[in-house]
Amino acid sequence: MDYIDHVAISRHADFGAFKTAIGSRRLLLFSTKSQQSAYDFAFMADDVLLFGKESAGMPTAIADVCHAQVRIPMRPQVRSMNLATSAALALGEALRQTATLPG
Repeated sequence: MDYIDHVAISRHADFGAFKTAIGSRRLLLFSTKSQQSAYDFAFMADDVLLFGKESAGMPTAIADVCHAQVRIPMRPQVRSMNLATSAALALGEALRQTATLPG
């Protein structure tokens, strides 16, 4: 990847270490089980967006400690979206709302 020098990657030993690293920032879980649309949710610039596995979603113990759960609206016949597509849509909306879309 020719852009890897412009991306910061952090690895955490476990979820507890991750929570410590993000401090008091809001942790927002994207879930097909949520009723809150991402397009009606008020994002903040320092929110942390969290996504589960395409196949299994997020464990309940982790979902329960998130500050909010939101979803990307889709037709009822569609069970879910590809993870990369979901993350791109969610990040785009969060950046748009917070006026932090890069130039």
